[in-house]
Amino acid sequence: MKLGTKIQDHLTYLYGAEAANAIALSLKEILADFQERNPHLQANTPTDRVTEKDAILITYGDQISEEDVPPLQSLTEVLNAYTRDALSSVHILPFFPYSSDDGFSVIDYAQVDPALGYWENVESLGENFRLMFDAVINHISQHSEWFQGYLRDDPRYTNYFITVEPGTDISQVTRPRAKPLLTSVQTPTGEKLVWTTFSPDQIDLNFSDPEVFLEITKILLLYVEKGAEIIRLDAIAYAWKKLGTSSIHLEEVHCLIKLFRLVLDLAAPNTIILTETNVPHEENISYFGDGFNEAQMVYQFPLPPLTLHTFITGDSTHLSNWAADLEAPTEETTFFNFLASHDGIGVRPVEGILNQAKTAALIERVNAHGGHVSYKTNSDGTKSAYELNISYFDALSDPNGSESPALQARRFLASQAIMLSLQGVPGIYIHSLFGSRNYHQGVEKTGQYRSINREKFVRTALENELNNPESLRHKVFFPYLDLLEKRAAHPSFHPNGTQTILPPRQTGNKAIFALIRSAPSGEEKILCVHNVSNAEQSVMLDVGEVELENTTATQDIITGKVYSISAEQKLELTMKPYQVLWLAA
Repeated sequence: MKLGTKIQDHLTYLYGAEAANAIALSLKEILADFQERNPHLQANTPTDRVTEKDAILITYGDQISEEDVPPLQSLTEVLNAYTRDALSSVHILPFFPYSSDDGFSVIDYAQVDPALGYWENVESLGENFRLMFDAVINHISQHSEWFQGYLRDDPRYTNYFITVEPGTDISQVTRPRAKPLLTSVQTPTGEKLVWTTFSPDQIDLNFSDPEVFLEITKILLLYVEKGAEIIRLDAIAYAWKKLGTSSIHLEEVHCLIKLFRLVLDLAAPNTIILTETNVPHEENISYFGDGFNEAQMVYQFPLPPLTLHTFITGDSTHLSNWAADLEAPTEETTFFNFLASHDGIGVRPVEGILNQAKTAALIERVNAHGGHVSYKTNSDGTKSAYELNISYFDALSDPNGSESPALQARRFLASQAIMLSLQGVPGIYIHSLFGSRNYHQGVEKTGQYRSINREKFVRTALENELNNPESLRHKVFFPYLDLLEKRAAHPSFHPNGTQTILPPRQTGNKAIFALIRSAPSGEEKILCVHNVSNAEQSVMLDVGEVELENTTATQDIITGKVYSISAEQKLELTMKPYQVLWLAA
């Protein structure tokens, strides 16, 4: 088996020509062993990695519990019972033994947390859903065997972590948190300062040591072997450190991702790499590389705050202007669209899109609706908002307001419909699917703002709410599933289908967010129209301009209602507050 000159070139760039030869030999052995065990994975050469049928649920492995049943089994049973026709895939947030950060401080990359279940439970979930695993490879728990070995001065682990001399200038390093960059630890040879980007419990790995690269490569291949078709590279932008630089988005990081892509293309070509980089848009999409050599999917981080701004103001202008410029670089790449996740709503991604006053209005809304704001430390020592911590439902609707649950649910579903209509693959956080509200008890319990959006379910209580037509969960869950099923039935929503945004000047109404989606083959077009306001809105569209010419009527694929087109080729719509229309010829 040939590794190819690209792998050799990347190894040489990262580790030098002499070391690269030895690393390549080790990598060749790792791949040969993997391929011998898994020849079927090599044969899965993709045509379309993702289609309109793909929608990914984001959930913790212990999200649903019941007595004497592994939580992963309970999750599998609930998803099999309710969502098989609506969801194609499940992103299980880190399900490994961990010591903090709800799983993102991993103790052992290769084991399932016994509190959640076993590898068999993970594989069972994969029988009906494609799986996404987290590769939390920027850092590892201080309680891991790797770091415990470092603390013992075990020579194997001496270079697995980054030691910084006291007094070293670290002012240029980008800080995503308002916490110290360095953490003091004691070893047999004295006190050492180790690099900890996110917390003292999350010790950054040193990828400049080739042994770390090889060990992590083995872990990625293990995940593929256990059923992962999508690998999420958590916090990957920080993975390579170099004093005297920002230590974010370094060329070495991109080179590292290129290596992982080449390895996975050889071992299991159907595997998708998704990069998680909560940064401004241009920096974020740089992880597509040239469209063929890095991630196949990147998070669409500006979408959550921009959509929230749109519904707060009832004005689609900023969202429309931003979306009009979106385009994945090649047919091998696409966006991972989401509005909520296990984390909060990032503020940095709208830098350069929303001005300070509009960003301040987002912060004001979140505080008024019972949420919190997390801050990061800037290079000059000041702090700025990094993340808004709130359930997305309550960010949109005042939990202490007098609005009816039905209206709040309609507003929320309109926001989700926008996300589902955009070019890319939708990612739905489980608390969005079930219409969850702020979980203040969680924040009180953990002292962590992110806990506001991380409540866990008891299965019997959850199913009782789903079976009650008057409950908020019922009002959100079943219409959401219907939207997903309608979306999956139409090739216009294929990630590689074209997208044309109709700006407010074309719809004549800034309270309308509208776009046209077309199937890759051109055989179908759908006009998606969303009222983002709490008032009735009128829309008059020229059928030729919206590419629905040569037809006398259009049908809403959500409700089946038919809307006539006039002899003058005009489509006139009167839309109720937060109404959504997906119109096909």
